[in-house]
Amino acid sequence: MLSHETIWKAIDTLAERHQLTASGLARKAGLDPTSFNKSKRLGPDGRLRWPSTESISKVLEATGASVEQFLGYLPAMSKQTSLPEGSFPPQSGSIPLLGFAQAGAGGFFDDGGFPAGQGWDVVDFPVAASRRPGVYALEVQGDSMMPLYRDGDRLIVEPGAQVRRGDRIVVKTREGEVMAKVLMRQSARTIELMSLNPDHPNRSFDMAEIEWMARIIWASQ
Repeated sequence: MLSHETIWKAIDTLAERHQLTASGLARKAGLDPTSFNKSKRLGPDGRLRWPSTESISKVLEATGASVEQFLGYLPAMSKQTSLPEGSFPPQSGSIPLLGFAQAGAGGFFDDGGFPAGQGWDVVDFPVAASRRPGVYALEVQGDSMMPLYRDGDRLIVEPGAQVRRGDRIVVKTREGEVMAKVLMRQSARTIELMSLNPDHPNRSFDMAEIEWMARIIWASQ
């Protein structure tokens, strides 16, 4: 659904994907640098101000983004919002739980990184599962994520959520390695990840090596 909030969110996301501020994106498109400032999104009388279709057309041309990509940045339209058929069924007040050590094995996830198959436990979650379809929990095992996450902490993961630079994410490679990292940079061909533990090296992968990635939205510590 298009709304004032989602359309401006899509513009902000487009700017971030090109490592620009909202002002930098406007300048790149040949617009007044203040065109996309947050202060310009409301009129003096408090009425909502929307970006013009001409402005959107100019930023798409300037960044090389397609209309489909821009629409994909709309929060309500960005990704799948319901569980794939055959996935772990939603449960009121609980979500699927799996240990990191098991997550690398086959059969626990579908191709999109959503929970599937058997062998999952369940854990209580304060938000109704129906409001976060596909959300699941991974239990930290070992000290590879210290000092941020400790053995026994549970990371709540949302597959299909929009990920951006600086987000904490879980990544699974096609070789079956599962890791929690910070997204440093992503392009069409490569992805760079920063380790949570300073004793562990940062990692870089070709996107072809990545099976899926999902955003960490909450941690139980």
